[in-house]
Amino acid sequence: MAVQVNAERLPSARRGEFILPCLCAVKPGRTIMLNIVVLVSGGGTNLQALIDAQKRGEFKDACISTVISSREGVYALERAQQAGIEGRVVARRGCGSGEEYSRALLAALEECRAGLVVLAGFLQILSPEITRAYAGRIINVHPSLIPSFCGDGCYGLHVHEAVLKYGVKVTGATVHFVNEVTDGGAIILQKAVPVLEGDTPEALQRRVMEQAEWELLPQAVALFCEGRLVLEDGRVRIK
Repeated sequence: MAVQVNAERLPSARRGEFILPCLCAVKPGRTIMLNIVVLVSGGGTNLQALIDAQKRGEFKDACISTVISSREGVYALERAQQAGIEGRVVARRGCGSGEEYSRALLAALEECRAGLVVLAGFLQILSPEITRAYAGRIINVHPSLIPSFCGDGCYGLHVHEAVLKYGVKVTGATVHFVNEVTDGGAIILQKAVPVLEGDTPEALQRRVMEQAEWELLPQAVALFCEGRLVLEDGRVRIK
């Protein structure tokens, strides 16, 4: 859990600093496993990148324990099943209001004992109730170089359409912490990807995924699991 460092209790810490801690040993030879819960809404290509990284042993003392989808029948749930990971559906359609959906999703995260929540193509905006409950423990990957082409309404192909319409020469992807502001959390990692002459939104989307998203998201999760991310004054420092 992300915790505020109390400068009076830890004299070496600066006020306002948040440390995302390493997992602690409970007995010699045993450690607490961090439960990673991945939220999805579609095909799950970013989920697959996380599953592949887990198979390579990149997540220290952690594992993807559950995949939660906002839609039924999406291929991301099939990817989870093939990897032996529990899949759940907390369907937005089944909830009458945003508040009701938020309560259902929060209850599911608590039941899963989520230590880290990863948004991997999750097409629902998290409520302040959830972002506060998991402050410093939710990360998202966005298909642009934030603060460009982000915020409300900027997701999926819409991002790449806007990039091409504006005529920028470089785009990319960003992994960031999630707060109450859409795409407004502290940036963890970024990588630039060229925009090529003749690109379509679909071609650009694929290039950004292959060259940036599928690389950055597992890397950010690994850094979190290793306790190497320090969130201080709205910025992330990698130890």
